[in-house]
Amino acid sequence: MEEQGKVLFLHDLGIVCALGHGKAEVLANWLAGRRPEPAPVPWLATAIPALSVPGELPPLPPGLADYDCRNNRLLLAALGQIEPAVRRALEQYGPHRIGVVVGTSTSGIAEGEEAVGMLRTTGRMPAGYHYRQQELGGAAEFLARHLGAQGPAYTVSTTCSSSANALASARRLLRLGVCDAVLAGGGDALCRTTLEGFAALGAISKTRCNPFSRNRDGTLIGEGAALFLMSREPAPVALLGAGASADAYHISAPRPDGSCAKAAMQAALRDAGLAPERLDYINLHGTATPQNDAMESRAVAELFGGGIACGSSKPATGHCLGAAGAIEAGLCWLLLSESNREGRLPPHLWDGELDPEMPRLGFAALETRRSKPLQYCLSNSFAFGGNNVSLLIGHA
Repeated sequence: MEEQGKVLFLHDLGIVCALGHGKAEVLANWLAGRRPEPAPVPWLATAIPALSVPGELPPLPPGLADYDCRNNRLLLAALGQIEPAVRRALEQYGPHRIGVVVGTSTSGIAEGEEAVGMLRTTGRMPAGYHYRQQELGGAAEFLARHLGAQGPAYTVSTTCSSSANALASARRLLRLGVCDAVLAGGGDALCRTTLEGFAALGAISKTRCNPFSRNRDGTLIGEGAALFLMSREPAPVALLGAGASADAYHISAPRPDGSCAKAAMQAALRDAGLAPERLDYINLHGTATPQNDAMESRAVAELFGGGIACGSSKPATGHCLGAAGAIEAGLCWLLLSESNREGRLPPHLWDGELDPEMPRLGFAALETRRSKPLQYCLSNSFAFGGNNVSLLIGHA
């Protein structure tokens, strides 16, 4: 049934994360190996360090105050970078032909935490609180109402693969002819529930995010948002393949042998019609947790060997949970863009001490360059419950 254009194009990107606001700042900081310093979040009552988005975020329009939360402000900051292109699509195709698909795992839970805290101490909810602030579906609904888009609008929540799944879902809407353009991506804001939940799992690093090192002791949580405008109209960069698998091995631990992660990557390659050796770069899931890194290294080594350049962006952005898939796909989009004509690769940030129980991968170093612009990148997002997604982004 999916016959209306196999290749779907990623026309523009809006992105905010710990590396900065906008394409130019984020790419420059990532390629330079910038590693933001984790710190306790001033607006959350917890001492757990995290990587927050710097600077001010735009306020929501007065008519949409019921949706006001940091998560939606992150999404609005990302949208603001590409809104002219989205408005042109609305005018070209009509509001009913524009969809909105967003991935998130926290939505406005931080605002809900604050409201419940006030209720416990005063017996009253905050005057400005509305449940739409923390409703998972509120993210896509807010963007659709802000834009006046009237096509399908929904939120995907599969924890750490949420926005990777959102991009794959947006592609299906276009292939089926339901939409002519889709605003797709994800956003997640920091909250106590996430930080203290990961800390309770023993998954937060006591020092720095150190993926694939023998000394790794956990991840760092980040926040951010990334949104793409996707359509059938040709553009330089496309979503060429998407692969998914679900191992259902454990509620939080991955299948140790990496077989289901490998299946997701294989499915993305098949979908794109690309041989493994054609890849230029893999953005690894790379959380720096013991089990995730171990299984991913096995899966990548079995499928690609050690010759493909790769690395984890999480030391630079933090693990942005529901937004991670879109942000990391966005980072790959930036590597493939005109802004990286020199073929530079981002450095894998770690202490260089390989775990002897894991295979050696082709981790990129600072100032690594290709002799020509990059063509194909793979981005991995592996989530709780074994919900795995790999996206293959490249020049069509």
